Formats: sequence, structure tokens, C-alpha cells
Amino acid sequence: MYYGEYGGDAEYSFPRALSVSEINEFIKRLFDGVPQFANLSVQGEISNFKNHFATGHFYFTLKDENSAIKAVMFRTFASQVKFKPENGMKVTVHGRISAYPRDGQYQIYCDRMEPLGVGALYAAYEQLKKKLGAEGLFDESHKRPLPHFPKNVGVITSESGAAVRDIINVAGRRWPIARIILYPALVQGDGAAASVISGIDYFNANMNADVLIIGRGGGSIEDLWAFNNEELARTIYNSKIPVISAVGHETDFTISDFVSDVRAPTPSVAAEIALPDITEIRRAVASLDLRQKTALSAAVKSKAETLKRYSEKRVLKDPMAFIDDRILQLGGLSDKLKLLTEHRLIETQNRIASSNEKLKVMTEQKLRDLKNKLSVSSGKLDSLSPLAVLSRGYGAVTSDGGKIIKSVRDVAPGDRINVRLRDGALISEVKDVDAERK
Repeated sequence: MYYGEYGGDAEYSFPRALSVSEINEFIKRLFDGVPQFANLSVQGEISNFKNHFATGHFYFTLKDENSAIKAVMFRTFASQVKFKPENGMKVTVHGRISAYPRDGQYQIYCDRMEPLGVGALYAAYEQLKKKLGAEGLFDESHKRPLPHFPKNVGVITSESGAAVRDIINVAGRRWPIARIILYPALVQGDGAAASVISGIDYFNANMNADVLIIGRGGGSIEDLWAFNNEELARTIYNSKIPVISAVGHETDFTISDFVSDVRAPTPSVAAEIALPDITEIRRAVASLDLRQKTALSAAVKSKAETLKRYSEKRVLKDPMAFIDDRILQLGGLSDKLKLLTEHRLIETQNRIASSNEKLKVMTEQKLRDLKNKLSVSSGKLDSLSPLAVLSRGYGAVTSDGGKIIKSVRDVAPGDRINVRLRDGALISEVKDVDAERK
């Protein structure tokens, strides 16, 4: 007997050798024939996780301490997973177990996946919060200040929800001159995040609001999930207009709360944060007015007392007395100036006389020094003078042309010579030359 087209019943005998494809197909039919394999849940740790970007399918392995099983989640189901599966994450998957004939391996085909111990939405929320926080989208340095006295408040929420009514009521009570501009948006379900993003883009494109309030009333994490959208978070971060996030109740926190400029626990509180209290403003203005009047009254009183004090001064009561005092003061200064001038003149004359005396003494001493030097120089010059030599009986002999004759070789018999004596000159003629023989 064979099983199906291949063989008998429980004995599974085959009349011939099977191909690899036939045996793998046989095994697949065995898995598919077990009802328990068609609908089961499996817990394990993810490893070798791959997100096939071209197809959108998830491929991974589930393992425990002792074993492992291949797993696949096709795009239709993978797109519904609210969190990002990661290696090492413990999960519970639901699906069916079957064999893949081409590779000859069995695996679990998943249609659902939940983090083990926490909900999928909460896991996705924590993952996105960690990612955007690391990028700096929650940094306080990027938070924009809210305007003190906004004229136009943009509100992005459901037009039929309680949130917009609460905001309008608070605005009418606190700052009735403000203009509330409602942008109707979906705040729950598919398309809600895109609807809120569209509202923020609208106000930023037209710049017709001073501050934006986005939000809705309370609800479950599923109801508020639109405000945990990554694209919405980045739109809030890039908004040119300050954004107040008012999602849910006081205990509810969303990604929009962290990335917005201000987080309000409820839409009503958001309106109170965005708008000043006109009663407080009036009270503050009244206080400032009273302080101004008090300060002005005190200033007038002080100036009046100063005027009275000046008006009682002698210079205002008797102006001539002031002038007389100044005339006397001027006379005294004139006398002092005269005495000072005379004193300075005497000092100057004394310094000149002293300088003249010193100059005279120095001049006389200088003249004596010059006379002495002249006398010495004259003595030296006289001792060196040829006339002094002549006075001692010597004579100076020169040729008829005035050339000094120093040797008998300088003349010849018949030459005329001049002999200079102390008291005159002799004109002679050389008769003979007697040179000394050496």
C-alpha cells in the first residue's frame, strides 16, 4: 500500500525511489496534515534577524537554550508589527508550521508577533522614544519660547471632540481677544498622524498663528497611537511656530509630548499655558498704574521740597549779596595775584643778577686763563723765531733770488748773496768757495 499518490497507508512504503523534490513535498504534506501545526504560538529569542527591504518580509530564527527554528513573516503581516524586531529580543509569534520544499527545511510562518512580557505598542513606543532622543529631538536647547500675548492660536484636533470645546471655553475666559483657528484633523485610527501633520504644515505655510495646540482627550495607548508617529514627531520638531502638545490625560505621555516645545497634561491646560489670564493682566496693570501714580506723587513731592529749599537760599532772596560776595572774592584774588606777580618778579631779578655775577666771574677767569696761555705761547714762539737767533750774532744767507743757502755748494764765485743780520742785511759777492774736506 502507499500513502496518497506515493504509497500505502501508515506503513508509508514507496514502490520506487523518490526524487528530492518528491520527498520534500511529501514532508510538507505531513506538516500541513497536522491540525495543531496550523494554529499555534511559539516563544523564543530572535536571532539572525533580516528585514528584506526589497520585499518587506522578515526572516529570522527563534531559539531557546537547546533548539532553534527558522521563521518567516511575509510583508502583509510584517507591516502590522508595531515595534521593530531586533536580535536578542524575546517574542511570542503566532502562525503555522510547514516545510519549504525547495530547501527541505521546516519553519514557522508567522502572522502575528508580540514582545514577550510587554505589549507591541509599548515596545514600539520605547524604541521610537530611544531613537529620537538619541538624535536630539527632545533637547531643551531646541525648545522655542511661547509668545506672551498671542493674537492667533492654531488648534489641530477633532472638530467634534471635547478638546476643542475645552480650549474655546478657556480662551473665552482667560484671553477673549485671542482668535482661535481650528484645523479639523483626525486624532485616532488610520490617517490620524497624516491629518495632524497636514495641520501643522498648513499653519507653517501660512504663518497665520502665533502658537499651535495639537492633541485630543484621553484614551488607551491604541487611541493615542497617532501621536507616537515618527513623521509627526519630526514635523513638530521642524515647525517654525511653537507647538504645545496636549494628548490624553495627565498620566498619558506620547512622543509628541517629548518633542513639542511645551507639554500640557490636558487640552484645557494647554489653553491656559498658551493664553495669559486677562484678570491677572488687569490686576497687574492696575498694580503698575498705582505704583506709577505713587512714584509720580513721590517725585513731585521731592521736587517741590527741593524747589522750596533752593528758593530759601540767600542767592535767590538777595541776588546783589551774591554779587557783592563775588566782588570781594575777586578783589582778594586780584591782591593775591599782584603779590604773587611781584614776588615772582623779584625772584626772577635775583636769579638774573646772580647769573650775571657768575657770568662775570667766569668771564674774568676765562680771560686770565687765555692771557696766561697767550704769554706761554708767545714765549715759545719767540724762542723759535729766526730774529732771536740773529740777535745772538748769527746771520741768514739767501741767494739773490731769495733762496736760503745752506751749503757752500749752493753758490759759486761771482754769485750775489744777501746776509740777513739782526739790524739789517749785507749784499755781497762771492769771491771764492772754500769747502771743507772730509
